[in-house]
Amino acid sequence: MVKASDDTWVPLVDYRRNGVSEVTIHGAVSWVSGRNLIHAWGGNVMCYGRSMMKPLQLKVFAKDLDQILSIESKAVSVASHNAEPEHIQAIQAILKPSEMGLMQTPFALPMVQFGRQMRRARRWYHPCSGKHAAILRGCQLRGWSRVGYTWPHHPYHQHYLNVVRRALGQQWNPQVTAKDGCGLPTISMTVTELARVYADLAVTRDEDWIWQAMTEKPDLVGGFNRLDSTILKSCGGLVIAKEGADGLLGLAIKHPEFPEGLGIVIKVAHGWDTTATWFVARYVLGVLGFKLRNPYRLDRQKAYIVSDLIPPKLRHRLTDIEPFDAWDPDEDRWEFDFQKYVSNEGPHGREGMVGDRL
Repeated sequence: MVKASDDTWVPLVDYRRNGVSEVTIHGAVSWVSGRNLIHAWGGNVMCYGRSMMKPLQLKVFAKDLDQILSIESKAVSVASHNAEPEHIQAIQAILKPSEMGLMQTPFALPMVQFGRQMRRARRWYHPCSGKHAAILRGCQLRGWSRVGYTWPHHPYHQHYLNVVRRALGQQWNPQVTAKDGCGLPTISMTVTELARVYADLAVTRDEDWIWQAMTEKPDLVGGFNRLDSTILKSCGGLVIAKEGADGLLGLAIKHPEFPEGLGIVIKVAHGWDTTATWFVARYVLGVLGFKLRNPYRLDRQKAYIVSDLIPPKLRHRLTDIEPFDAWDPDEDRWEFDFQKYVSNEGPHGREGMVGDRL
């Protein structure tokens, strides 16, 4: 077992070529059930919640928007979407065309593009545009000013902090508030605090439409080949998953072994790395009985999980998970003993040896 302090990045997964480590991915993982810490592997590392917090951010307006938005617009309001046509259609249904200019997301192009692109950057192509549109609609319904909705002293953000405090305690305050990539505030937390928040999502899943919207419309939450959308489609409505920028994945889980709900957060130290996060999520979900496919294969390497990220009482289940797919051969080695064909005459003897045997 690797020894590390709780506030230090720790190894999560190892990429090996023929058994020798070439790449080690570091990060942190924390498991929380109800308000109880189940297991932490580097869990006291400080980071920002980023877009992983969207299901919490929209709880501010969950009741206001319930009868206003379609299920598609509800799902895209908590999304970090690819800006596929179905995403844009659901976003534009939230606001009137004349209101789109109020949106303060940065100009962007779709995250996934096929073929030659001739389009202009637009605010609604930004991955966070659904959230911004829903916040603007919610502010209108509450009678709050829509000017300055991205500021940290705006009523929206102050009410969002109260949502977080429901999980972390009324006296909780973020150490640091920064500007996220979309322009809204993002608040600092430890990975364990983020897991506590996600455990609360599991506990409160029946209080509003957020769980239902994410599980019924998973492709609107991310999109084509996105990790969170794939998890949502793989777990039968028992898990909500949300990616966050720079290496975050939040999982809120309904599970019979954890009747108080289960929150698990994965943070990759070096930032957004869908492949590495996918490998970790596959084992985290696998020991809980959920099947998630492998990500796209590595180039002549194999991934090996660090067992310390799994709670001790669940580690025996790791052997039940098939680590590699049948169609993923060991291309990092030769399937014969090449030493049998090495000449005993030394490296310069019988230079035509291979040809002589033909």
